Amino acid sequence: MTIERRRPLYARVGVLGVGHHTYWGQFEGLREVMLQKTETFKRKLEGCAVEICDFGLIENSLTAYAALDEIKKADLDLLFIDMVTYATSATFAPLVQALTIPIVLVVLQPLKAMEYARGTTFMQLCNDDFCSVPEFCSVAVRMGKKAPPLVIGLREGDEEADAEIRSWCRIAHVLHDLKNARIGLMGHVLECMYDMHVDPALITRAFGCHVVQLEPEDIFKHYKNCNGADIEAMRAKILSFFDTPAPVSDSLTSTLADADLAVAARAAVALDKAIDELGLTGLAYYYEGEEGSDLRKMVTNFIVGNSLLTAAGFPMCGEFDLKTCMGMLIMDRLEIGGSFAEFHPMDFNTGSILVGHDGPHHLNIADRKPARAKKPSPQGWLFYVMRPLTGGRLTPRRERVLLYVGRSRCRCAADCSAKGALRAPGGSYDGQLRPSQGIAARFGHGGRADRGRRCQLQLVRLVARGAGRQGREQPGRRRPLGSRRRGRRPPLLPQPGMLPDEHRVEQDRAGAGRLVA
Repeated sequence: MTIERRRPLYARVGVLGVGHHTYWGQFEGLREVMLQKTETFKRKLEGCAVEICDFGLIENSLTAYAALDEIKKADLDLLFIDMVTYATSATFAPLVQALTIPIVLVVLQPLKAMEYARGTTFMQLCNDDFCSVPEFCSVAVRMGKKAPPLVIGLREGDEEADAEIRSWCRIAHVLHDLKNARIGLMGHVLECMYDMHVDPALITRAFGCHVVQLEPEDIFKHYKNCNGADIEAMRAKILSFFDTPAPVSDSLTSTLADADLAVAARAAVALDKAIDELGLTGLAYYYEGEEGSDLRKMVTNFIVGNSLLTAAGFPMCGEFDLKTCMGMLIMDRLEIGGSFAEFHPMDFNTGSILVGHDGPHHLNIADRKPARAKKPSPQGWLFYVMRPLTGGRLTPRRERVLLYVGRSRCRCAADCSAKGALRAPGGSYDGQLRPSQGIAARFGHGGRADRGRRCQLQLVRLVARGAGRQGREQPGRRRPLGSRRRGRRPPLLPQPGMLPDEHRVEQDRAGAGRLVA
């Protein structure tokens, strides 16, 4: 059972083919074959939740500059260049020099190999998809850019190439929602948590989104005015997605009463209404309120509503953690989850570490119903979400990936820049864990030293947690957009879609294309 998205995934991608105008008069029907090749590629984008803008076949510098004007007007998130045959770099230079969006070269050959015994020049030109790639990459570097990423394979019947194309469409979803997002920020930093201090202007600088400042009353007014039908519908929804186990070993937890569920349902309804009213894409918050007040009761009962919203594509996290909220948004748009998490006790017997939080969790990546319970917090009784009760020895459960979004140290009061993001691949395990103890996970390959290095990167305590091999987004282990090398300034964010196995800060290609895959 999965939770439906509040808004469907969407991105706007451009497609254009490149060729050499001299060929058209020499080989009758060749241009038509090239156009048909691009139509075949466009069909691969169907079902990828993208709007396709077709800019036709670019065949010389004049058509390249004409297309450039149209591409700029289209407000694209990503551009695919279909390398249908040889083309001079005059068709590419204006685009790579002027555009700031990711450009992906698509190299999909129709035949697995030339039919050598009866090969012709026409057949060669129809399969010359790779011919211009070295020239285009060279020109990109001469224009002061990095060599563009490639999708290499067969035009039809190549699942690996098709998966790479879908991967780039997911990256386009991230790019689109980052630059159009309205991320809410409500309350204040939890007292004493210096690592949670945040600069909203820095988030706008890094991602292009707008940070909306909220007052708790923006939600509380809906909490006071919820009608009974909405609360009952939300109560039924909560019961359909969560289990309610009896306490096992933690004396602080207790089984939920109907009154507790009613408060959580009311808070979830209020969140939904406030989000719709303010047009938000995500929300980071922390607030306490006066002891014993209805406002405090509301803000301490957001967790279940948070998890439902997060699974519906609306990342929401506590502790005022705007940075991890952005990581959760990125993971969700890549369709790999995005739960709020932190590290807990290590297990030196199994080489694992407990990773979890009281929520929110992305319910759509759970392999069973999560549990919900009640325990005390500094602000009163907290309605919280926990992992399912499991038993037995540690066995592989699901591949997991963590995403850290952090900051560098302040060099002076006015200069605190984004450090970047770090991806940590690993796996989660079933084991002898009680519901409130998180998920047992292994990340990286270096044990205790590996975990220490992560902390030394000056990144923060809280992370976004996802699941699935899609999180690797590493087609062919290529590094088309560059990576961090010795002597270079730490980049702002990882390159789109090509994060390596090892934890490493990667560099994005263009200012408008800052994302993590």
